[in-house]
Amino acid sequence: ADAQHVTGAGSSFIYPAMAVWAQKYYEKTTVEVNYQPMGSGGGVRAIETGTVAFAATDEPLLQTELTKRHLLQAPMLIGGNVPVIHLGGAKPNDVVLNGTALADIYLGVITYWDDPILVKLNPKIQLPHRMIIPVHRADGSGTTFNFTSYLSSVSTDWQKKIGAATLVAWPGNGIGAQGNAGVASQVENLPYSIGYVEYAYAIQNQMVTTQMQNRSGKTVAPSAETFVAAASNARWHANQGFYQILVNQPGVKSWPIVATTFVLVAEKPTSVAERNSALQFLTWAYQNGAPFVSSLDYVSIPAVVYQQVFKQWQPLLQQK
Repeated sequence: ADAQHVTGAGSSFIYPAMAVWAQKYYEKTTVEVNYQPMGSGGGVRAIETGTVAFAATDEPLLQTELTKRHLLQAPMLIGGNVPVIHLGGAKPNDVVLNGTALADIYLGVITYWDDPILVKLNPKIQLPHRMIIPVHRADGSGTTFNFTSYLSSVSTDWQKKIGAATLVAWPGNGIGAQGNAGVASQVENLPYSIGYVEYAYAIQNQMVTTQMQNRSGKTVAPSAETFVAAASNARWHANQGFYQILVNQPGVKSWPIVATTFVLVAEKPTSVAERNSALQFLTWAYQNGAPFVSSLDYVSIPAVVYQQVFKQWQPLLQQK
């Protein structure tokens, strides 16, 4: 018999989608899916120790890691990482940033809102002479991994001093917070702050997002359309654990900080029944989940990709 309770943990980037899916799935099947948005790092640890039936991470594991840990990895959902600001009078997408300016704000090189670099990017806006308070994730976070991967790809200073990881040594000029929700809440409460969150958190909390200049030098706003444009560059390879990083992609419409959340399941789980119930839930989400999260501007994984995922899962579902 399959389990009536399924536990999952990890990425807070995917949590708004997981929450909706779990609710809809329960209405349909009475199977309870309990997903804890503890951050990608915590999710990976939880699946390794066998305390959850599935994990979600926005930092994909390489195939060598997956083999070593007896895990299978699959892309579940694509979304946008967006800068959010608390700047009196600014409305969503009024302010334009580029990658190097964003890196310099977090490095503490650009310290005031009316820095000449920001003024040049925003000639039509009166930017205040106020210190910028950068807010970052304090926990091991896939959102941070993708954000710092982006900053590393556009700023050699960032790459040399900080680099890309789920947890980095942030310069001393900022404030840390737990989860996407924690960053969102800090930015809402702190005037003149800036943070980065998965787009659903910005929508749900009616936050002030910024526009970004992308790799093609075009100014784009965060939206399903600009996330899809970036995601269209993805080349998924089943034999490499579908490993894919989608920051700083080419294309005039591409949003520059797009990320994929991956799900992880164990080949030799503590409970086969619970793991298989997790696979059934995830299968349902691939096939039926998109309409429930399209209002949050997530981008679904194409059917041709998740069919390859199902092929990898098939042998697991036959385990007893």
